[in-house]
Amino acid sequence: IFTDHFGDNPTHFIQAPGRVNLIGEHTDYNDGFVLPCAIDLQLLVASRKRTDNRVHVVAADYGNETTEFTISDTIPKSHKLWANYIRGMVQFLYQRNQHFSGADLVIGSKIPSNVGLSSSAALEIAIGQTFNSLYHLDMSKTDIALIGQQTEYEYIDFQCGIMDQLVSAKGVTGHALLIDCQNLSTQPIKMPQSHTIMIVNSNEKCDLVTSKYNIRRLQCSAIASQLRPHTLRDMDLDNLKLLNIGHDTTTYKRAKHVITENMRTLEMAKALQNEDIAKISQLMRESHISLRDDFAVSIPEIDFIVETIDKTLGDEGGVRLTGGGFGGCVLVLVPNERIEEIIHLVANTYEEKTGIKETIYLCKPVDGASPVF
Repeated sequence: IFTDHFGDNPTHFIQAPGRVNLIGEHTDYNDGFVLPCAIDLQLLVASRKRTDNRVHVVAADYGNETTEFTISDTIPKSHKLWANYIRGMVQFLYQRNQHFSGADLVIGSKIPSNVGLSSSAALEIAIGQTFNSLYHLDMSKTDIALIGQQTEYEYIDFQCGIMDQLVSAKGVTGHALLIDCQNLSTQPIKMPQSHTIMIVNSNEKCDLVTSKYNIRRLQCSAIASQLRPHTLRDMDLDNLKLLNIGHDTTTYKRAKHVITENMRTLEMAKALQNEDIAKISQLMRESHISLRDDFAVSIPEIDFIVETIDKTLGDEGGVRLTGGGFGGCVLVLVPNERIEEIIHLVANTYEEKTGIKETIYLCKPVDGASPVF
């Protein structure tokens, strides 16, 4: 595709992975803790420098659609959503470091979109790392992740946390990444080799840009405004009960989820280090119930998958909603010897119950964004 469009071969290939979050849902934008893995579903950018300040992009997954623009401090938005991720990244890179020119880019991805596996964050990180490599910009992975978050805010109108971008940039093979979203520190946590990451895509799309995600963030901000200078991260349930909000209110439930999910995330890191599968199972079960009942981001199709697998696996593995919610995927930590059993279980029940056919991915934790060759 690259040679067909640009008449020459690319000089650089950069990959950036999608991610799955083991635990720590809706905690990242509350300055909390998260525990995601970068996974071996990746997005690839082939590139070469241009001598002018134009950027020409071909999107292989969108029928070779193109976008072109001039690098500047104010790059206009496109009517194509995918193009705005690239325009935003280039604009904010340029505002920080004006020592680069244009590029020809072809983008292809194995990460399914709108299912909660962070295809958009992978695109942002791959674009940032591409310009970083082409022009030796000496940008840190954390800086590129922050530019990705800024792009979501200002070009996509999506008030995301920093987790997706940071793990796509800094993932570690064989490990999850415990991220402190207040100071952006990361700690690799080894994954148990006895278990495999299974992702069950419900094929109920979760379009977070237009979903209730931003509303959840506003609800959390409203609670946090009562706590200044503290955040929900600094609270425990006893503190929460002292606030003048009724225990049955939506506000109380949203705060309760964030507080308890932070505690579960730190406990999960310890349980993984100890290979305490029964504890991992319990924490994932509690996380799902909290997301369903207190944070209200699950849907019946997701609950059906979780409950069906949980009844079968018991304490031998873990299962819960992963991602922002309102559709998307279920994460299963499944014993290696029970993979086929769980695949057949879902295949024999989910479509019959919902009329929708699931898609299943078996994933490994991998390194973050890097040159391919």
